[in-house]
Amino acid sequence: MKKTIGFIKPNYPGEKRVAILPQDIKDLENDIAIEGGFGLEMGIPDQDYLDKGAQVMSRADIFAKCDYIFSLKLLQPSDYQYLRKGQTIIGWTHPYGSGRPFYENECIPRDIKVVDLDNITPRLFYHHHVYDLDYIPRNFIYQNSVIAGFSSTYHALMAYGKMPTHSTKIAILSSGNVSQGAFKAVSAFNPTIRMFYRKTMNEFYATISEYDVIINGIQVDQPGINIISKDQLAMLKKSCLIIDAAAHQGRAIYGTKFTYIDAPIAYTEGIAYYCLSNSPSLFYKTASIEISKAFSKYIYQPSVSHILACLDKAGHLYE
Repeated sequence: MKKTIGFIKPNYPGEKRVAILPQDIKDLENDIAIEGGFGLEMGIPDQDYLDKGAQVMSRADIFAKCDYIFSLKLLQPSDYQYLRKGQTIIGWTHPYGSGRPFYENECIPRDIKVVDLDNITPRLFYHHHVYDLDYIPRNFIYQNSVIAGFSSTYHALMAYGKMPTHSTKIAILSSGNVSQGAFKAVSAFNPTIRMFYRKTMNEFYATISEYDVIINGIQVDQPGINIISKDQLAMLKKSCLIIDAAAHQGRAIYGTKFTYIDAPIAYTEGIAYYCLSNSPSLFYKTASIEISKAFSKYIYQPSVSHILACLDKAGHLYE
């Protein structure tokens, strides 16, 4: 059954990425509606979307008329008034992390389905059940993760006023997409870099006091287990900068909270850290092209039919 996916402009602080571009509105199974001014950050007028067959609506009308709402970042409280029973919210919703209060307090009582487009494990959350969206391939939007590592590293170093030199010692945790972006960012400065993996973390802990910069690319899904604990923070150089490029506030690094583009550096236990959840928005034009291309192929085209199919498959239920 053909449905309309309504796209709203994310109102998360500092977010400029555009989730769908006019050139990618083609051969889609579902109709598209965008909020007026949706593409302005990219210099794209509403008419370009109209020319591709999309509808243009007000924000309130999208919530009122569309059963499927796409918001790239987590909905903010100002939008809760528009939510309707039975809708589906799609985007980086993080029901296991920063989006848990929204999911539990706003979505479950309203019978709202939530799709979290995690790059590794995209999932559908419905009431207290979780379904794998296994039609979406692993790493389907890895480019955004690489940009996250690159932009987080550059932004954090500039905000902290610390340019690496050949004598700077840097530890990068993980070898995944985020860490690859971080490595690309710092390697141009020719510092001393060591990369650690989950199996070699004991080596990192043994040398933790040596580093001037620590960049984390490891996601931590289990609460209460930190990659760097409170006791380990006390072992760091006082001038050390921690860049949590994976942006797992309070999980990867003890005591951290999200920071923001206009205030990117904060302190925990006397150590400076960076934990920006939407750092790719610093390179929003590049990120938007990658996001629109990948999401059009794997999300917008088949989303409605596959979401409904997942609800019908009890075999995907694992919680």
